[in-house]
Amino acid sequence: MFHVKRSVLALLFGLCAAGPAVAADRLTIILDWFVNANHEALLSAQYSGAYARHGLDVRFIAPADPSSPPRLLAAHQADLCIGYEPQLALLDAAGLGLLRVGTLMNTPLNALIVLKDGPIHSLADLKGRRIGSSVGAIDESLLRAMLASVGLKPSDVTVTEVNFQIEQALMSHSVDAVLGGQRTYEFIDLQQRGLHPAEFLPEEHGVPLYDELILLARRDEADDPRLPRFLAALTEGTDTLINHPDEMWQDFIREHPDLDTKLNHAAWFASLPRLAKAPALLDRARYAAFERFMVEQGSVKVALPVSEIAVDPTEAKARGAAP
Repeated sequence: MFHVKRSVLALLFGLCAAGPAVAADRLTIILDWFVNANHEALLSAQYSGAYARHGLDVRFIAPADPSSPPRLLAAHQADLCIGYEPQLALLDAAGLGLLRVGTLMNTPLNALIVLKDGPIHSLADLKGRRIGSSVGAIDESLLRAMLASVGLKPSDVTVTEVNFQIEQALMSHSVDAVLGGQRTYEFIDLQQRGLHPAEFLPEEHGVPLYDELILLARRDEADDPRLPRFLAALTEGTDTLINHPDEMWQDFIREHPDLDTKLNHAAWFASLPRLAKAPALLDRARYAAFERFMVEQGSVKVALPVSEIAVDPTEAKARGAAP
């Protein structure tokens, strides 16, 4: 029933958009990697017709290099990009002039992953071991805090850059642990391969809670009038996804049949509890705490005011509409 109604609504909005009186505003978003379950809320807003209902034509760009979206956004190659809360201070230090305008996943996804039949049974066992890292400076900050939680220093371990060959590095035993793999992807994949992974979660070992996946905009365009409409559509899409995850999954694999795999199906449903149900909502205390954490870890010199790295565009709209 829902699927039929949704399809009819999408058709009606499509017909309206084709008429001369309605012209949808295009909004382009650079993803953080290839299309996957992390993007399910963005995609569900599309499948459910929410973007069309809010007068938007949203387009997604998958980057060839997952480290490039912030630079591409700063260079005006798109309107938004997906980023990570832990990188906000680093992006500011690099002079990119970006800030958070929305949240997709409001829990950490990162984990330090080991194999249960290996030598690591507690974080203290990392001493003298080799750790594979994939996200550079972000992983460094998290790892320092996690090591400190058991009395270890960075010099007690050897960190090896493995780029995004996280699972391969662990399975080949070229490292004893990896940091940068996601509990909703790599961890599940290792399980499905018949291995027995174990994970140590940053937020349980000295790292403050943070939003994993966020939406970034250029700082001087934080008042873009399209953003409140986009966030309203994303909220509707997230609600549809939570209420109808199977139908949204079917739409996803219909659009991306090559992604109809056991792993992607498991990741789709494992990601649901981590969705930001109010994507615009900004937890300023959380962001301030993480900025202080980055200073404590020596990643940046000064904790930036939250207003310089994160906003809620719907609040700006409300202020502008106030008498």
